Amino acid sequence: MQEQPECTVVHKKNIEKAQHGLADDLTLARMAEIFQCFADPTRLKIINALLLSELCVCDLTKVMNMTQPAVSHHLKHLRQIRLVKATRTGKSVFYSLDDYHVQLLFDICRSHLSETHTNSDSE
Repeated sequence: MQEQPECTVVHKKNIEKAQHGLADDLTLARMAEIFQCFADPTRLKIINALLLSELCVCDLTKVMNMTQPAVSHHLKHLRQIRLVKATRTGKSVFYSLDDYHVQLLFDICRSHLSETHTNSDSE
């Protein structure tokens, strides 16, 4: 294992800039919850489906090829962290993305992957 060089130079302005711009702990914890959700391929697939169309649980069970309780469990978690919202229409409850930021996060990640894939192919 290589030894790390000892850090002897302190860059005070850089430290102050970083410390001043840090998000508070509660915000970071909430962000971590969102990223944990995005770390689950099943939940990402639900988000992807809801990007394409507003769907009820029955529709999602067919799209996901999963049981209704399993889909409902994932939807409950997605609703708790405000990535998905529910709207009642008659006897049906339809799910959609909470706002455009969810699509933005999804699209940015997918875009990053395509760039990473392209860059790694050329090396």
